[in-house]
Amino acid sequence: MNEIKKAAVIFSGGQDSTTCLFLAIQEFGVENVEVITFQYGQRHAIELEKAAWIAQDLGVKQTLIDTSVIKSITTNALMDSSATIKQEGDKPNTFVDGRNALFLLYAAIYAKSQNIHTIFTGVCETDFSGYPDCRDVFIKSMNVTLNLAMDYNFNIRTPLMYLTKKETWKLADELGAFEYIKNHTHTCYLGVEGGCHTCPSCVLREKGLNEYLQERDNV
Repeated sequence: MNEIKKAAVIFSGGQDSTTCLFLAIQEFGVENVEVITFQYGQRHAIELEKAAWIAQDLGVKQTLIDTSVIKSITTNALMDSSATIKQEGDKPNTFVDGRNALFLLYAAIYAKSQNIHTIFTGVCETDFSGYPDCRDVFIKSMNVTLNLAMDYNFNIRTPLMYLTKKETWKLADELGAFEYIKNHTHTCYLGVEGGCHTCPSCVLREKGLNEYLQERDNV
């Protein structure tokens, strides 16, 4: 008897993780896909609300993991509602030290308990804010580390790693999820419904969307 292949998606309710979710559903079937969402002390609740709504709407099991203990050992603009979000050197002050390492560790612990080998994450090193934990070299090293740590064969999938935001919108369209992702996902760092249009995350999302629509409509 063949083992049923299942997948878990690290899921924030944003454009990238929702695109990964649609990819996972296409490949594994909705009944074999779960999402893992992290409450890490982010400055607004809308992200968590969107993630819960999408998971319920698409009919996938969601597990919420509280990692807000990270607030006691580091600080940044993404977790401090009084801080102004701005560029500092080569990356914005929204970078959370160790966040993706923590997410992957907890996701892997949970995945092993559910006999899941494949973990999707929407990190990208092409159109991104300079976060070091979004790089392919980090993900590959983390994959090796987790396999060694738990003596388990994890496969961390990063389908967006080398895509621009324009190409991510194109992928969403190919998956038949363009309007869904455009209307139901949340990316804004400031927690503004529909986006603030000024934070680094909104600017990146909207630039890619406009580039893709221009390309699509001119074909």
